[in-house]
This record gives sequence, structure tokens and C-alpha cells, in this order.
Amino acid sequence: MTDTTATSVVTRNDELSRYEIRTDGTLAGFAEFDRRPGEIRFTHTEVDPAFQGQGLAGRLAADALADAAASGDVIVPFCPYIAKYLQTHEIDGAKIRWPERRGA
Repeated sequence: MTDTTATSVVTRNDELSRYEIRTDGTLAGFAEFDRRPGEIRFTHTEVDPAFQGQGLAGRLAADALADAAASGDVIVPFCPYIAKYLQTHEIDGAKIRWPERRGA
């Protein structure tokens, strides 16, 4: 039997304004953000199709949101994936400001 366990690590890349998840050193996905004074706006999350179905998007969201909450900044989820994650998971210490929906 072959061991298919991969090592995944989430890091914040401030230069590119995104959290990245790497699996065995390869970039597997990212969650883009925009920092403003006192808040962090999550704008887009993406996982490479080659890595989908492994739970990496959830791991990325959990770690990115935990880091954002620890900073004390208000989280503003413009990204639909991040918004859905926040609706279905508790993030300790998270302060959330839901964006106004346009055209609703």
C-alpha cells in the first residue's frame, strides 16, 4: 500500500495580499485579502483543480480566518466561499462585518 498522506501548510503572503496553502511545497490554493485600517476584506478563494476534493479549501479558510481573528481586525467576507465558511463554522474571537448586498 502506498502512503498518499500529503503535508499541507497555510501561510500569509503579505506581499501578494493572500493566504496560501501548499501541499508538499506546491501551491495548491489561496485566499486573497485586502487590508484596510481595522479590517481585512476577503475577496477571492481558489484551489487548483489538481488539489480539489482533499478538504484544502476548508483548511485554508479555517487557518486564514483564525489568523485574521487573532489580529483583532474585523473580517469582511466579500468572497462567497469565505462567507459560507463563516456561516457554518465558529471562528474564536472573530469580529465579522457582513458586506451590504448590492441589487438586493
